[in-house]
Amino acid sequence: MNILFYILISTFLVSLISFIGVLTLVLKEKILNKIILVLVTFSAGTLIGSSFFHLLPEAIEEIGSNEESLLQIFSFLIIGFSSFFFLEQVIRWHHHHVINCKDCPKTAPFSYLILISDGIHNLIDGFIIAASFIVSIPVGVITTLSIAFHEIPQEIGDFGVLIYGGFKKIKAVFFNFLSALLAVLGGIIGFLVSEKIGSSIIFLLPFAAGNFIYIASSDLLPEIKHSLGPKDSIIHLVIFFFGITLMFLSKILLNG
Repeated sequence: MNILFYILISTFLVSLISFIGVLTLVLKEKILNKIILVLVTFSAGTLIGSSFFHLLPEAIEEIGSNEESLLQIFSFLIIGFSSFFFLEQVIRWHHHHVINCKDCPKTAPFSYLILISDGIHNLIDGFIIAASFIVSIPVGVITTLSIAFHEIPQEIGDFGVLIYGGFKKIKAVFFNFLSALLAVLGGIIGFLVSEKIGSSIIFLLPFAAGNFIYIASSDLLPEIKHSLGPKDSIIHLVIFFFGITLMFLSKILLNG
């Protein structure tokens, strides 16, 4: 039951990050944009670092390093990468359909689409957090931190979209938090399912690594690349490697 306690606490704390979106109402846009870019850069580094220094090595240690085991691990990594690519394409297609629908309202559908897609994402995050804690508490902590780091800039952006889409401030905070709470549900489902599927839940680690690598390489790094000049790019490159280094050092310290 201690593992369930860790899962519930971690997923609930990740859910609370949804309230950080109110910063969009307090900070000036120029300052907020700089903060978001720093967070995006740092979270890209932590996602890459946690994938290659924590999730994949842990999966190899638990499943094995023979050719058949590695084939299974990297197959789940590709499935994790591809599933988020597919999910994102479906969301973009639906978004495009809503925006170009002449008979549809122009704001609410897009806003609710953001909530639904974010809710699905949070549900998967909760499931991944549960699987990580079941493997070991240190892996669970690192996975939770990695998810939290990339949730911060995402939640700021989502809140801004909800306000832009016509939501009142209190309504935006409330619905965004409800969507975030699906991480807790995902954590509970992950814990309950683990009792039935046993050691097979280990395969969620490379699946999660695939998710993280996709988010970092497809969503976060391109955002940085297209938003910075040469001077700022060097600074953000340092921040990116700092995120990776932090995950590397945490691996050494946790194993030490």
